[in-house]
Amino acid sequence: MIITGAIICDINGERRGDIRIEKGIITEIGENLSGDEVISAEGCYLIPGLVDTDVRLKDAQLSRTNLEKLSKRSLSGGVTTAVLASDTSPCIDDEITLEFVQQHRYSSNGATIESTVSALNDTGSLSNIAIMLKKGCVAIHTSTINDYNLISRIAQYAKMANKALFYKAEEKSLIESGVMSDGLMASHLGLPGIPPISEVVHVASMIEIARYFGIKIVFKSITEPRSIELIRDARKAGVAVECEVAIHHLLKNDTACAGFDTDAKINPPLVNEPKRLELIEALKRGDIHSLSALHQPNSDIYKDITFYDAHVGTTSISEYLPLLYTYLVSTDIIDMSQLIKVASYAPAAQIGLDAGEIKVGAECNCIVFNPSGTTTVPHHHSLYKNETLKGNVTMAICRGEVTTF
Repeated sequence: MIITGAIICDINGERRGDIRIEKGIITEIGENLSGDEVISAEGCYLIPGLVDTDVRLKDAQLSRTNLEKLSKRSLSGGVTTAVLASDTSPCIDDEITLEFVQQHRYSSNGATIESTVSALNDTGSLSNIAIMLKKGCVAIHTSTINDYNLISRIAQYAKMANKALFYKAEEKSLIESGVMSDGLMASHLGLPGIPPISEVVHVASMIEIARYFGIKIVFKSITEPRSIELIRDARKAGVAVECEVAIHHLLKNDTACAGFDTDAKINPPLVNEPKRLELIEALKRGDIHSLSALHQPNSDIYKDITFYDAHVGTTSISEYLPLLYTYLVSTDIIDMSQLIKVASYAPAAQIGLDAGEIKVGAECNCIVFNPSGTTTVPHHHSLYKNETLKGNVTMAICRGEVTTF
């Protein structure tokens, strides 16, 4: 198969050319290539598939149907590898649960599904981290743990296996009592807020864990500019920490919660406009290392209720690439090459995957994206409902399989 006329874009920049793909491998990149099967991608981008390492299933329920739906929706949004957060039901903390996920990791016309391992099991004890990593889990995943004996042991496992620790910094006593970011909008709606210190204090402490044990920690879904400063300064000092931000916190602010719109209730909560703008500046500076769609869909019964009682989460992965293009690329905040760095190359590197470059000899997990097209958000429980986005995914090549949309 030959794809012709595309703007080939990866972490090295843009160039025009044709690529030849044989048995799922890129075998030639050049001009005026010929062959039996030629696909024209004139006016479109050919980019590496996106990698999202912070993905959840509908209602957090681990089932074959939910895994297959996630796989197909990920691919339609430009994602060729989606990594499950371990806080599913049942939790991904034992070999039986992991085996079930791995049985359904390759769906026809879908993205590849990988999994993290929960650092703790349902009883609050350490899961069998070493075995789970050997069986194929790509990282260790946990939210804040206040027991530093447990944290130290988790860090030792990460060090032994040379795997990253995916860490959601949040003070549970504050998260459980609040439902949105503390501030004017929370006061206006009369809803309890979650103060910024909930995140910042645990980022600071875990930076010291990363420094002491010499491990990589990826802080998940960071929202506070102060947290980003701490991570940036630690990196300058040689500490292996990285900052992930969910696109929602770059694209929307807490006014989306007006009218008690439960589709805007996410975790971590949306921040105010000044903080959102600070996050945008951090992205421009390169202080944000990876992005996530923070896909966490819910059924109507968990969203069509009061804001206080509604579950957190929104559906977003089906529109991930058009959202990135509409809000970040077409507005000149970042260019396509920078987008690929933060949405493909960096998150892939966090799990030991080689992605982000289109080169001869590489496996072709690629997306054809038409910037002149449009994507309509169909989901009634989406933060972006009723929006028409710029660009659309027209084709995906994943594991050698071609899918057209």
